[in-house]
Amino acid sequence: MTGYDVADPALAEQGARRVVWAERAMPVLGLLRERFAKELPLAGRTVAACMHVTPETAALVRVLTTGGAQVHLAASNPLSTQDDVAAALAAEGVGVFARHGVTRDEYVGHLRAVLSARPHLLLDDGCDLVDLLHATPALRKGVLAGVEETTTGVLRLRQMAADGALKLPMVAVNDTAVQRLVANRHGTGQSTVDAVLRATGALLAGTTVVIAGYGPCGVGIAERARGLGARVVVTEIDPGRALEAVLDGHEVTTMAEAVPRGDVFITATGNRDVLRAEHFAAMKDGAVLANAGHFDVEIDVRALATESVQVHRRVRPHVDEHLMTDGRRLLLVAEGRLVNLAAAEGHPASVMDVSFAVQALTLEWLTTRSLKPGVHDVPAEIDAEVARTKLAALGVALESLTPEQQRYLSSWRP
Repeated sequence: MTGYDVADPALAEQGARRVVWAERAMPVLGLLRERFAKELPLAGRTVAACMHVTPETAALVRVLTTGGAQVHLAASNPLSTQDDVAAALAAEGVGVFARHGVTRDEYVGHLRAVLSARPHLLLDDGCDLVDLLHATPALRKGVLAGVEETTTGVLRLRQMAADGALKLPMVAVNDTAVQRLVANRHGTGQSTVDAVLRATGALLAGTTVVIAGYGPCGVGIAERARGLGARVVVTEIDPGRALEAVLDGHEVTTMAEAVPRGDVFITATGNRDVLRAEHFAAMKDGAVLANAGHFDVEIDVRALATESVQVHRRVRPHVDEHLMTDGRRLLLVAEGRLVNLAAAEGHPASVMDVSFAVQALTLEWLTTRSLKPGVHDVPAEIDAEVARTKLAALGVALESLTPEQQRYLSSWRP
């Protein structure tokens, strides 16, 4: 493939309007774009990105290209691509390889297309780009480093590093304090519940919502569900997180105990087969199943199809009804894929403003560093700079230490 591969180039004008709308809520990226235009910190660099093709991602791409980078973008999920945004970026000269609803083979072909541009830097979402790069060593030549923005992707990278298989330095953007707070907790919390409500039209008040996993994403989902009047039940394998859920006022139990009572099930673990055949057999009629994890493995969709006597596709947009042998109906949202992007629009632009600002600054930082292969942390000063800039954009002032307070904190003496 050469150039780009988008569904309909005629959608470019519509997509450009949506990108401009998103940029209005992304002041931190706006300030970065102004500085990058003057300093060109990415001049001469080629960036290969595997990300959700949304207006917010387009805003990040514009910052990078303004800073001098040549960007080649593939989608990180076939159902999250917004074709008008892809067309808008292609019209601006970005090598976009993304169409909504592509097959698995087409998806991998798009990843190969962006890697064939011989990138210096990577932007990954879920580690698929890095995984393919390692499966095809010839494509790795010239790649200096990259960043990973998801919990699932960082987990995969750490596993690769532990096995000695990771041949590149990768920076774990997902592990920053602002990413976990703003994107994972508040972004995933709001956008996941938004997606379930859009898809089902359900009233959460008075229902029992079962949330698998109480990491930052699970915490955010639980907060939103309880805020809408739901009873929240949490399942966890980590004792510390389970204790946190209890102290937050939620019931914590096993999935086997929760399934007969749950009305809505949302997985947010990063693991596979969290909801499986024995759980489907015990769920009540009309139970809703949704996944907030990056990959479509948390709900065992194959087992669900096997246990079903009939699948009524698309009883609502993004909802498939599975008829069980005893007449119960289970409702699968977005085919078990990442629900907030497959059935809604993902994180609000103001959330991605923070996340993408960290990524842009980290790429800039990587151009001046030579790191060893492995998983690296984002420098603390980048995290602080983004938080400080976001607060300023919101009109929030920070307290300042007095000279006496500074001396007190810098000395062990009383």
